[in-house]
Amino acid sequence: MTVRLAQFSAQGAALWGAVADGGMIALSPAFPEFPTLREVIAADAWDQVAQAAEGRDVTHANGSFTWDIPIPAPEKIICVGVNYPDRNAEYKDGKDAPPNPSLFIRFARSFVGHDAPLIRPPESPQLDYEGEIVIVIGKAGRRISQANALDHISALTMCNEGTIRDWVRHAKFNVTQGKNFDRTGAIGPWLVRYRDESQIANIRLETRVNGEVRQSDHTARMLFSFRKIIEYISTFTTLVPGDVIVTGTPTGAGARLDPPIWLKPGDVVEVTAEGIGTLRNTVADEGEA
Repeated sequence: MTVRLAQFSAQGAALWGAVADGGMIALSPAFPEFPTLREVIAADAWDQVAQAAEGRDVTHANGSFTWDIPIPAPEKIICVGVNYPDRNAEYKDGKDAPPNPSLFIRFARSFVGHDAPLIRPPESPQLDYEGEIVIVIGKAGRRISQANALDHISALTMCNEGTIRDWVRHAKFNVTQGKNFDRTGAIGPWLVRYRDESQIANIRLETRVNGEVRQSDHTARMLFSFRKIIEYISTFTTLVPGDVIVTGTPTGAGARLDPPIWLKPGDVVEVTAEGIGTLRNTVADEGEA
């Protein structure tokens, strides 16, 4: 059975553990040396904690805890833009796909966990969704070759890379503002251990809004492979355990519909990645969640 590890909170305490039918098995009390899953990954202790979950009963039933983002304090969250063929075509600029990935940075507080509401800020109604697959780095490296790149992945999860669309166009050449409003995106629900390349070669990725499929594609069609992404990013910065790389979204975001359709309070957004799971979030206005 595949062990899924998650961060969660219960009665004011931050915990981590294994996901089980009916709830969560808290493991962090048994491993005080690992305050969060970031330290579990850094110590390459996945097997150790997975073994500790065997035979244990659920400690926190569903409904008694809240999901947190799986890596609560990563050193880096690096996001890849325009990484599927149809996304490049959406720009209608007549240009071929660029030779290298477009990148930007997000902050941890711009994300919430599974089942938490995405927050629409009062500054703009243009809250949009972007379903993506996330890789979590398990082994540090600089100038990592493509041949060795996948050896540096520890785990996989999902992201709704929520975006305030008009704010990504406030300046001439950056998107930082529109990508970092507090609690506009989500990561989770859990981490699935990376095994081998077959696991990520052709993952089906789908985003639904209120049950309607808005995005659907496969990782085999990515313009920049997982190997290329790791090689490129590690050229200019040292990747360390717990770093989060959000690998790009397919076509079909609300901004590209005619007319555009923005997320509104009460909407339910689900991002499903084959072999990983489903990340689900509602939407609420700031101050009402």
